[in-house]
Amino acid sequence: MIETARQDVDSTERERPRYSIGEVADRCGLSRDTLRWYERIGLMDYIGRDHTGKRRFSDRDLDWLELIGRLRTTGMSVADMVRYAELVRAGDDTVPQRLEMFRATREDSLAKIAELQRTVAVLDYKIELYEGKSTTVRPIRSIHCEGTSS
Repeated sequence: MIETARQDVDSTERERPRYSIGEVADRCGLSRDTLRWYERIGLMDYIGRDHTGKRRFSDRDLDWLELIGRLRTTGMSVADMVRYAELVRAGDDTVPQRLEMFRATREDSLAKIAELQRTVAVLDYKIELYEGKSTTVRPIRSIHCEGTSS
């Protein structure tokens, strides 16, 4: 019972509007215009306002923006992020769709990581070659290309 009460207080505190749009922009590395746009397109849920009507963001909003930033890093489209936000707002019945979105995004991210690892291997080879230290065998091409010996 005490644990539940503590969780309720923590949850209430996380949702308390406290940060100005400028503070959030600085913390998240986003412009104020981007934050306003996120709200306008439905990527951000309702943003609290102070008594003068200025936006006030909560810790919950900051957590959401961190997730959005991570999803942007994966290359997820804004349309898909908005779709995800809509699913979250629609409730627990949408968990299977959200799970599928994250599984697909994870799979895409792992493929990009593998491609970047192959790219780093080629770069390492070239660095060693140009430094005159190359004793390694040229990395195997993942795609056959003609005339790529330089």
